[in-house]
Order: sequence, then C-alpha cells, then structure tokens
Amino acid sequence: MTTLSNLADLSSAHPLHAPDFVSTDTAALASHMSHCASTRSRFFGLHAVLESAHSLIFPRMVTVAVIAVIAVALLGMAGTV
Repeated sequence: MTTLSNLADLSSAHPLHAPDFVSTDTAALASHMSHCASTRSRFFGLHAVLESAHSLIFPRMVTVAVIAVIAVALLGMAGTV
C-alpha cells in the first residue's frame, strides 16, 4: 500500500481530521534507511573513501588543467611574437 493510498484511506475514514504527514514521512524514512542498510555491499567503505577523494581532488584537477592551458597559450603567444 502506498503512502498516497494510506492518506486517501485516512481522509475518507476521518473527514474532520487531517492526515498525519509526520508519521507517514517518518515511516517512509525508516523504510528508506532499512533499504539502504540492507543494500550495502562489502565494498561500501572503499566506495565512500574513493568518493570522498574524488570530491577533494576533482575540482582542483580542473583548476590546474585550466591554469596549465592558459599558461601554455600565453607561452605560445609569447614565443611567436
């Protein structure tokens, strides 16, 4: 049963009461966390470390590459003058 059908059932059963969104959100979060915990593989730690390293290195790698391209272009222009 989906959350929307649960809400529809709640609203039809109790027309004077608003559906409890906090309980449904908490239940959905608990279900999501349970699913995530069950799908963790044995390489999850390695993946997390590599993802952290990538997030630290990649932005600087692009910056260094752009600076190197600009430097080579400037050296090329200075050499042809």
